[in-house]
Amino acid sequence: MNLEEKALSVCEIARRAGSYIREERKKFSLDSVERKHAHDYVSYVDKGSERLIVSALRELLPEAGFITEEGLAGHDAEQMLWVVDPLDGTTNFIHQYAPYAVSIALLQGRRVLIGVVYEICGDECFYAWQGGGAFVDGKPLRVSSQTMQDALLCLQFPYNSDAYKPVMKRLVDRLYGNVGSIRACGSAAMALCYVASGRLDGYAEQYIGQWDYMAGSLIVMEAGGMVTDYEGSEDFTQGNSVVATNGIIQQEFLEAISNSNVE
Repeated sequence: MNLEEKALSVCEIARRAGSYIREERKKFSLDSVERKHAHDYVSYVDKGSERLIVSALRELLPEAGFITEEGLAGHDAEQMLWVVDPLDGTTNFIHQYAPYAVSIALLQGRRVLIGVVYEICGDECFYAWQGGGAFVDGKPLRVSSQTMQDALLCLQFPYNSDAYKPVMKRLVDRLYGNVGSIRACGSAAMALCYVASGRLDGYAEQYIGQWDYMAGSLIVMEAGGMVTDYEGSEDFTQGNSVVATNGIIQQEFLEAISNSNVE
């Protein structure tokens, strides 16, 4: 399989889904929002985007199955799986608050072969294929060389607030004032792309789905960064936590997270 060719085709699919989302946002009403869980929302736009993406990906690679956030397509015993988030950052989308994105990855076993993230508000397409490097709109990406003292970190707030709130409080207490600054952007896929492009130096989040982080993780790694789970394992594709950095600050960030998970 020509991974570069497939990745560029996926970029076009992601852009088409992004155009659909952009047009729907112009006439979007809060009455269209459904609640999946506490503070976790979905709308007809998420589902419409997923249908568009699944249909196009089936044509592109008929032998692959699917892992999708809205569950409109599934998998059986396929060797390869498309991992799709049709609208990452739904809460941002609802509030017209950037960023929000389409995220598509191709997974074979525990290897991520392709990762594409299209950020709709800024009209930027981030993409990578295994061994081919990472790019945004044709321009190569490279992680930063920042140290922890001056690092700009992204700490996301997952929907599982009861479980994560104590960890977040301790983590912020350890980091705030000891690093450059801390942000939250509301989209896991975009936080990863920002690490890959050097706009962020590190990002961490727990209680997230494979569709949230799969594409962006490959983009970080192909840009020279490092991705693990909260335990520090580089075999992260089956879990629900991600720590992504420029590599330089990975160990210090993991130590802060580990200490924050202990009362």
